[in-house]
Amino acid sequence: MRFVHAIEGLSLWTGRAFGWCILILTLSVSYEVFVRYVLNAPTVWAFDMMVQMYGALFLMCGAYALAQDTHVRADVVYRLFPVKVQAGLDFVLYFLFFFPGIMALVWYGWEIASDSWRWKEVSFNSPASIQVYFFKTLIPLSGCLLAIQGFAELVRCVMAMRSGKWPERLVDVKETEDLLTEADLETISAFAQGKK
Repeated sequence: MRFVHAIEGLSLWTGRAFGWCILILTLSVSYEVFVRYVLNAPTVWAFDMMVQMYGALFLMCGAYALAQDTHVRADVVYRLFPVKVQAGLDFVLYFLFFFPGIMALVWYGWEIASDSWRWKEVSFNSPASIQVYFFKTLIPLSGCLLAIQGFAELVRCVMAMRSGKWPERLVDVKETEDLLTEADLETISAFAQGKK
């Protein structure tokens, strides 16, 4: 579990660090709206800033989402299976779909990033000509982080196949829906025991 939690810790740290992109994105959008509609003086850099911050957030928080088990999953039937079957299915699907996709992301992302650095690529969508090669470096980097987290998920699957229960994850934050569900379950339990 130390191995798995060390990798999850890296994914959580990366997700938290790049989560600040939301603040930068919000501030740049707010500033652009203000100067465009109130001062009638739009900027030439705000659109590129928004695209780069959203792209960085999307790429670099993938491993965080995987570590927190928050990726979208069509689990209508999956959740009905015993944990050992779920873990076995996940284990196979990681090798069939996840790792080939991630390796393609790393491979082609490296080509894209290295070409971008070689050309000192700038954004062609903006008159500001913002440099984008720094951000294109995040493509293979995010793939590497996802691959590392994927290995931790494989270890988690093996542990679940052996024990019949999923190992605990490092918990960062909880969804509001989960918090409300827990509160409802506590209320129902207290009511059933006659405490309310």
